[in-house]
Amino acid sequence: MTYQVPVDDIMRALKTAVDLDGLIADGVYAGLDEDTVRAVIEEAGKFGSEVLDPLNWNGDREGSRLKDGVVYTPSGWKEAYRQFAEGGWSALPCPEEYGGQGLPGVLSMAACEIWNATNLSFGLCPLLTQGAIDALHADGSDELKAIYLPKMVSGEWTGTMNLTEPQAGSDLAAIRSKAVKQPDGTYRIFGTKIFITYGDHELTDNIVHMVLARLPDAPVGTRGISLFLVPKRLVNSDGSLGARNDVVCAGLEHKLGIHASPTCVMKFGEADGAVGYLVGQENRGLNTMFIMMNAARLAVGIQGVAVAERATQRAVVYAKDRKQGRTATSKPGEMGAIVEHADIRRTLLTMKSLTQAARSICLVTAREIDVAHRGATDEIRKAAANKAALLTPIAKAFSTDIGCEVASMGVQIHGGMGFVEETGAAQYYRDARILPIYEGTNGIQAIDLVMRKLPLDGGTVVTAYIGEIANTAMEVKASNRPEFGRMGERLSEAVDALVAATGFMAQNLQNSPESALAGATPYLRLFGLAAGQHYLARAALAESRDGGDGGNAIALARFFAENLLVAAPGLAETVIGGAEAILGVDPDRISV
Repeated sequence: MTYQVPVDDIMRALKTAVDLDGLIADGVYAGLDEDTVRAVIEEAGKFGSEVLDPLNWNGDREGSRLKDGVVYTPSGWKEAYRQFAEGGWSALPCPEEYGGQGLPGVLSMAACEIWNATNLSFGLCPLLTQGAIDALHADGSDELKAIYLPKMVSGEWTGTMNLTEPQAGSDLAAIRSKAVKQPDGTYRIFGTKIFITYGDHELTDNIVHMVLARLPDAPVGTRGISLFLVPKRLVNSDGSLGARNDVVCAGLEHKLGIHASPTCVMKFGEADGAVGYLVGQENRGLNTMFIMMNAARLAVGIQGVAVAERATQRAVVYAKDRKQGRTATSKPGEMGAIVEHADIRRTLLTMKSLTQAARSICLVTAREIDVAHRGATDEIRKAAANKAALLTPIAKAFSTDIGCEVASMGVQIHGGMGFVEETGAAQYYRDARILPIYEGTNGIQAIDLVMRKLPLDGGTVVTAYIGEIANTAMEVKASNRPEFGRMGERLSEAVDALVAATGFMAQNLQNSPESALAGATPYLRLFGLAAGQHYLARAALAESRDGGDGGNAIALARFFAENLLVAAPGLAETVIGGAEAILGVDPDRISV
């Protein structure tokens, strides 16, 4: 079935969770209006459904391949990328001084969802390029920006992020790639990087690699890492492309999913050394790289939303078409559509409500990043930056977790047909599985939330955010709308659970950090459920004020509250009382 852009669902999240109207009125999104936002989303959807979606099936089967030292993407990829760049999509959120359109990040994230829903393997390429643009724009020299940003913004060149090495994994302190300074101020880079998405391809004439490496006299650990821009091809003084740099793709990974996306082993400096240019300061590269990583983490969260949306759409169509078993409404001697079975409806509502909850969390995170750059005062910008920092690990981890869960439910809806490749349901499940792993595993996101984000500003950031959720719970209760069911009660219970779990974390971060870390993952899930219900409830309240009589927003919010949010008290119990059952087990006792 052809992808249908969920314009109404995206617009609902933008209006009720992001407060699009308020941001336009306050001048944060000056020059933008609701009609323009909707038009951009619709046009992005048209490109996704007409160009990217038809390539997804064959791209998965054909995959990218390495031949004679050149990486080739699947049939149709190069033409699709040309259309993507010519359509100005790569320039959507980029700085206007380098040819970008300067549109808000929240709108870019909405479009990003569409491209990844229609073709996750394709969507990865512009996703990484955008992160490289952000890092270079933040800390690159004026000369580097002038040479590289216009080409990257236009989509003529793409970008990558080179962190991981065979011996290091997620532990960047263990990287060994070496950088040697040259008399002309450039550096020669030597080392091997693995899992490099779109590390090589034939879509563009040049690829701009952002590479972490160490100087010979660098301090040990993460404080001794520098960031370098290493082009695939060197650029002449007149802006034309010069000689091939000493950078090669040594191999492609054979993966569970995202087959069309070339995941490369990259070797730098197999001959005289790859020419690189310092971005930011020596030994401070991780600071700049985190600009790129945080942007990628939010975008990967959006990928979780995207694959969940696509899996849900396919499951809904199948459930309405597939007839099996007698139902309450089926005629004698006839089978009913499986959507009429209560358990199928429960599954589909789970899929739809989780997707909308995660979408709202991600778009609100993008909103706060926008306000952190566009807000009217330093105080507003700082508060938004802190809130974005708090929400980023939740957006990444909760959304990618539910992406896997929803894709799995999509296979289940299809039954035996979901387990075979012909229906397409299996591909979403395979593709989704990488999302909780890359750009910092979800366990790392949970650690980041607990260890770094809860203490922000003395704990006032998380306290204020929980207060927002509590206010929504009170508003739902005060509405006395019968169609809300027990939504207000369940959200209040979730707030109590989150307050208790947060208090436990705050206490144990000081006294027993291992106890806090043992509960970090269930804590993040609890936080995600509460935040998701908060935004679903805001949408339900808006629908009720607009004269709704139990429509989609209310139905999803009530279902989420009464069927999914009820896990909140149990998750809090796990956070508070589950540590000893983990820490009391000697690792040596966990054996094969």
